[in-house]
Parts: sequence; C-alpha cells; structure tokens
Amino acid sequence: MRRRHFHHLVATCLVFVSALVAGAAHAQAPHKIGVLMLHGKNPGSNNDLNMSRLKPVLEREGMVVIYPDMPWSRGRYLDGHWDKAMAEMAAHVQTLRSQGATKIVIAGHSMGVPAAMGFAARGGDVQALVLLAPGHVPARYYASTQNKVVRESIDEARALVAAGKGDSRERFSDINQGKQLPVVATAKDYLSYFDPESDADMGVTAPRIPAATAVLTVVGDDDNIIKFARTYFVDKLPANPKSQYLEIKANHLSTPVVASDAVAQWIKTATAP
Repeated sequence: MRRRHFHHLVATCLVFVSALVAGAAHAQAPHKIGVLMLHGKNPGSNNDLNMSRLKPVLEREGMVVIYPDMPWSRGRYLDGHWDKAMAEMAAHVQTLRSQGATKIVIAGHSMGVPAAMGFAARGGDVQALVLLAPGHVPARYYASTQNKVVRESIDEARALVAAGKGDSRERFSDINQGKQLPVVATAKDYLSYFDPESDADMGVTAPRIPAATAVLTVVGDDDNIIKFARTYFVDKLPANPKSQYLEIKANHLSTPVVASDAVAQWIKTATAP
C-alpha cells in the first residue's frame, strides 16, 4: 500500500511540475506583431520610397509585415468599391494571422489612413492603428469652393445612382495634394470613396473605432492637414491611454520614413500584453 501511495504521489508531482513548466513557457512566449502597411493613393503604390523604408525598420523589431498593392494605387485607380478594398485588407490580415501574428496593426499613409480607420470602424481584426500623414478628405473636398470639381463629380455620381445608373462607368475628378486627377469608375464605386458620408471619410469613422484600439497619428509640420487634423477626426477618436498624436518635422511624403523609429517603438508599447 505504501509503495502504491508513493508511486501515486510521484505521478501527481510530475503532472503538477509539467503544468508549471508549460504555464511558464506560455507566459514567457513573446507575442508576434503583424503589420499591414497601406500606401497612399495614385500616384502612390507599394513601391513608394518613403513608406517602403518603414518596412525594414519594423521587421528589424521582429514584426511580420505585409505591404500590398491596394485598389487606390497608380496601377489600379480606382479598382472597385470601398467594400472590395476592405475585403482585400481582411485577406491580408488573415495572411498575417497564418504567419503567426498574435496582434494586428494597420499602418496607413495618406489614403491608407482612412482605409485603416474604415477597417477598424467596421469591426475588422486589428488591435492598433498607425495613421501617417492622413490624406483623402471627402467632406472638405465637398465643402471647399477651390475643390469644386470634386463636388461636381460627387453630385453627378449621386444623380446617376438616383437615376438607376449607378453601375455606369464615367469619368469623375479627384484632388490629391492640390492636383486634380481623373477617376474612371462606376458612380457607386466613386461615391464609396468620395461621398462625405461614406466610410472613406475619417470624420465619419473616427467615433466608431473601438475604444480598445490604440491609435498613433503622425502629422508633419509641412503638411497642410496639420491645420485641421484634430478637429477633422483626431478629437473624435474614442479615448485610449495608449493613443498618441505626434507632430514632426516632415512633409506629407516624408512623414513615414522620418517617423519610422518612433512608429516601431509605439507599436511595441501599444501592443504589449
């Protein structure tokens, strides 16, 4: 009886020790951060030199990074509805998960900012956002007289949709850093990116981003949006102790590379267990 009791005690101890070791290993196992980088709109692409230089900085910190060509790039402008862009982002996030990412960060530049915010506002799988030199402001395009070509295009697209011609491909207008650009798209697709009330507007999505999602916003001192970024969307973001608004010495294009080290450090802090 004593021998049987002794063997039972030893077995119980081994199970207990094994559980402690497994628990300690689990507690010490570092989480892996996955980052989806989003470039700016036409003429932007995932070959943009400034945003591209952020990728190796993040990878040196052990993050797994994807930097795909998105529907608003130079080669795809505009490829489909906003919903299609959101679906592509979801697929890229799933790829990051399949590569072992335990926390997801979306880092957008210019047009990539409203895309990142729209994804989060729709309940997408993302735990933190990095918003670099935010761009694309449908509400201001529509309200400003100097951007009347975009307002006229929005009104035209709305009229086409109301007339049952939303799937008709037409030529519309865009403004990118003060330069007018042509957009060939269906009226429905154009409005999904340019309607002031759409999810492509940062002022619309900011209040809907989950409060648990930390947000880093970085704006250059030589970027026009520095004049109105706070009132347009930053002040509408839900409060989060890890969120931060940062102004740096940079212009719209150079902001990602100038802020790269600060971005890497913030991501590690914001995603820490």
